[in-house]
Amino acid sequence: MHRDPIDRPSDTPERTNSATATDPRGVDAPAPERPTAGSAVGEAGPDRTPGRAADSAEAAFDALYLSTAAGLTQQAYVLTGCRRLAFESAEQAFHRAWEQWPEVAHDPDPEAWVRARAHEYALSPWHRLRPGRPRPDQPAADPVVRVLLELPPWQRRAALLCDGLDLSVAEAAAETHATTDATVGRLRHARAVISGRLPGGVAGAPDHPLRRRVKDASASTLAQPWCVRAASERRARALTVVVFAATAALAVLTGAFALAPSTDRAGDDGGRSPHARSQPGEPPAETR
Repeated sequence: MHRDPIDRPSDTPERTNSATATDPRGVDAPAPERPTAGSAVGEAGPDRTPGRAADSAEAAFDALYLSTAAGLTQQAYVLTGCRRLAFESAEQAFHRAWEQWPEVAHDPDPEAWVRARAHEYALSPWHRLRPGRPRPDQPAADPVVRVLLELPPWQRRAALLCDGLDLSVAEAAAETHATTDATVGRLRHARAVISGRLPGGVAGAPDHPLRRRVKDASASTLAQPWCVRAASERRARALTVVVFAATAALAVLTGAFALAPSTDRAGDDGGRSPHARSQPGEPPAETR
């Protein structure tokens, strides 16, 4: 349970305002000092205990999830046109965020970290090889989604970042690991299509349809953050078990091959080496 990091003072008034308290024997004894937020408990302060650190990490992750998960799901749907893949992309991004939480927590922009993973998963070409691969919903009822699906994936992403989320070209290029010139070219082609197909789709319009579509997000159907954390931990444990099992199986096979008896046998000439000396009148062994 998340606790307020600032402890509230007790409502009970102090018995004395002096720096000393009266001992029952009538001798003034120093009053015991009240522990402060940074005082040590044993050898470590309360904020340094593993339990409090875990609570802080969980609270930070939950706050990031609650503030961004709905928007990421909406963005993934705009990129793919598939509701199933949109929810899956956001879920996978937050699974990776919790598995790598120290890195995410120290990132200058944790939201951008998670967003990049969600977009990359949504547009991954490996989905084509999946059995029962997710496909765009047919027909796409939203005209913005229909127009974007006509664009190549990387043009879709550039338009979403710059016109839907108001990122600069340099920021979009850094997030997509592309050069600025490549991002400008993708954005130019995407804007030409969008402006010709969508009313108000001109770049820089205050009410751009892509920006309006991305901000229209609802969190009513999302999983709770603690469910996402628990699923991520279960997946990490399962992966660890698989890695250990594969390593053990490889070690057993290697040992079995190393201990197996040699099966090398001589040739069909009765064990005589092909280089053995031939009897007089016999042709050499190599020519027989």
